[in-house]
Amino acid sequence: MDTDALTAGVLRELRATRPYPALSLTMPTHRTAPDNAQDPVRLRNLVAEAGHRLDADPRVPRETAAAIRAELDRAVDEVDPRRALDSLVVLATADEHQVWQLPRTAPERVVLSDSYLTRNLVAAKAQARPYWALTVAADHATLWNGTDGGIEVRETGGFPLTAPKEPPNPQREERIGDTPSTFTDEDTRNFFRTVDEKLRALLAADPRPLYVMGLPPALSLLDDVGESAKAAVGRVAKGAPADLPPAEVLKELRPALEEGARQATADVGRRLDNARSAHTFAGGLDEVWAAVREGRVGLIAVEEHFQTTVRVTDGHLEPVPEGTTAAEDPEIREDIVDELIEAALDGGADVVFVEDDSLAGHGRIAAALRF
Repeated sequence: MDTDALTAGVLRELRATRPYPALSLTMPTHRTAPDNAQDPVRLRNLVAEAGHRLDADPRVPRETAAAIRAELDRAVDEVDPRRALDSLVVLATADEHQVWQLPRTAPERVVLSDSYLTRNLVAAKAQARPYWALTVAADHATLWNGTDGGIEVRETGGFPLTAPKEPPNPQREERIGDTPSTFTDEDTRNFFRTVDEKLRALLAADPRPLYVMGLPPALSLLDDVGESAKAAVGRVAKGAPADLPPAEVLKELRPALEEGARQATADVGRRLDNARSAHTFAGGLDEVWAAVREGRVGLIAVEEHFQTTVRVTDGHLEPVPEGTTAAEDPEIREDIVDELIEAALDGGADVVFVEDDSLAGHGRIAAALRF
C-alpha cells in the first residue's frame, strides 16, 4: 500500500495495542537499477532475522512464531519491485500482514512489540503533503486524493455524489412561468447541502488542505448552503465534467496548488520569525527533541531529506559516526527524525517539510514553541 491510503483512521488502527508480538520490519529500498538488485536479498535476510528473533523470544509460543513467519512469507510474495520507492515497511501478527512502500527512507530493523512501529509511515505521510480536491457541478461532486506524487479519484465518505434525476414537471414550470436556473432550483440546492454535509464529515475525519473546482455559480452555491468549502486553500473557477481525467484536473489545479505552497512556506517563515522575536524558538535536533518531549511544540519545520542517526544519552541526542546502527547499541536511533515527527503530530503540532538547506543555520530543523 502507498501513503495515500494512510488516513487518520488507518493510523489509529495501526497504533492499537495487539497481542505480543506485533512484528514491524523496515528497510531502505531503491527505485532503479542497478541498486534495486540488492533489495530482495536484504529483504530475505531481514525476514530470516525476524524468524530467529521469534524463535529466541521465550514470550512467543512456537505456534505463534510459525504463524507470523507464514504471514511474512505471504508479505514477501506481495512485494512488487516495480513499485519500489525509498523504503519498505512490513507489519505482521499471527493472523494478518501489511506491506507499505514509502517515498521516504527508513532504517533496516526488526521490532517485536505490542503495537506496530508507525513512525516511518507517519513521517512519509506528512512529507507527501496530502490534500483533498473537490470538483463540483450541478449534478455531481467528485473527491480527489492529491499528494506530491499526483492525484486520483477517491471513493470515500459518500463520494462521488450524483444528483437524483427528476423527470420534467410541465405543471410546475407553468406555475413559476419558466424553467428555473439550475443553481437556484431547490433540488440542486438540496444536492449541494448533501455535498457540504459529506465534505464536512470527511474533513473532520481526515483534515487536509482543500481545493475546490467548479463553475462560479457552483462554487457560490456551495458557500451559500454550507460552511465546509469556505476554508478552501484554493479555488479554480472552471467547469468540472464528471469524466474529467486526473491529468486535466491536476493541470487546472496546478496554479492554485503552487500558490497554496507559497502561502504555506510564507506562513512557516512568519511563525518562525515570530517565535524568534518572542523567544519561543528552538533550533537543532537536540533542542527540538527536548521541546517535543515536553509537549511545547506548536510547529516543526524540517528539511525535506534530513535524516540522521544519534545516540540518546541522559535525555539528549548525540551524533554518532556514519554507518553506526542500532544493532551495535540499543540507545542508537537510526530514524530519530521520523520518531520526532510522529511524537510532534501526536502532541498536536504542525509539521512542515521545507526545501533542503533552507534551515542550514538551524541544524536542518526548527520549531516554534507554544510556551
